[in-house]
Amino acid sequence: MTSQTLNVPGPDQIRRAPKVLLHDHLDGGLRPGTVAELAREQGYDALPETEPDKLGLWFREAADSGSLERYLETFAHTCAVMQTRDALFRVAMECAEDLAEDGVVYAEVRYAPEQHLTEGLSLEEVVEAVNEGFREGERRARAAGHRIRVGALLTAMRHAARALEIAELANRYRDLGVVGFDIAGAEAGYPPTRHLDAFEYLKRENNHFTIHAGEAFGLPSIWQALQWCGADRLGHGVRIIDDIEIADDGSVTLGRLASYVRDKRIPLELCPTSNLQTGAAASYADHPIGLLRKLHFRATVNTDNRLMSGTSMSREFERLTETFGYTLDDMQWFTVNAMKSAFIPFDERLAMINDVVKPGYAELKSEWLFRQTAVTSASSSVAG
Repeated sequence: MTSQTLNVPGPDQIRRAPKVLLHDHLDGGLRPGTVAELAREQGYDALPETEPDKLGLWFREAADSGSLERYLETFAHTCAVMQTRDALFRVAMECAEDLAEDGVVYAEVRYAPEQHLTEGLSLEEVVEAVNEGFREGERRARAAGHRIRVGALLTAMRHAARALEIAELANRYRDLGVVGFDIAGAEAGYPPTRHLDAFEYLKRENNHFTIHAGEAFGLPSIWQALQWCGADRLGHGVRIIDDIEIADDGSVTLGRLASYVRDKRIPLELCPTSNLQTGAAASYADHPIGLLRKLHFRATVNTDNRLMSGTSMSREFERLTETFGYTLDDMQWFTVNAMKSAFIPFDERLAMINDVVKPGYAELKSEWLFRQTAVTSASSSVAG
């Protein structure tokens, strides 16, 4: 048995491996029990189920529709119970705890402040409650023996008209826990160019932003996000595959946009399970991540919405490992890609890669040596 074979990680190694998450929605990652408990406390009676296990199953089945629009409808229930300071604090705290327990060492978690104002909170109060929740979650994770750093991405809804206001909010809190900006929501009919004033403002302020593009809509969405808006990263970007041609003999030809994305090392925030649910891919085997990895795009692995997809970073990597035979080296490649693409300062990204990510994978990759020694020793004892 070769070291390469032994380098294919099992579930335990995947869970223990340091992971970096760039695309995760706060309102898409609640614990089902928390949704049910907050609904009871707040008198919200529109949940389709009240028992946590059944509720979690409902979210997954409702999201598993093949339609982005139907997928987005599930957020009405999670946002409904995230309208108070205490609820936002709790959800953010539990988010950090859950990610840390899953082996995530760095995460950028996004949410739309404008969706949490129905009970009278201001935009600033929303941001401060979430930031405080993340810090408390980091502290609790450390106490439990895990380390994680969480940054917030403030999202504007692309069908609304508050993008510039949210961009200014992100800029005000950029040194207080907010690391960047995003726009999200249904892509069709709501191109990113509707919010050019927000993106131009952020560029003038030397701030970072990502744009949901190339998920439900195709290449025009990606082109506009990059060439008109100037996005640093692509939220999903999976439809870049539409600009890649595979000939019958297996040769690959990249179109001009795909070449640009690869040449410029533009990060793709790929979310395999979510993409299957929204119809962007038919199966894990058919997901473009396999080809994009082979072609050395700046591909990263993400969860998108852990509640709706019934997933975690570990589960995403388990499915990719089962499908493509990915090794710990592949996991490290995806993780380093993500850390390189994070919206924190370069020296901090470099320290995370050199002091956390690479040592963590080196330790995991060395375990097979000691397992082999143990097997040899046991065999000798039996023979004796």
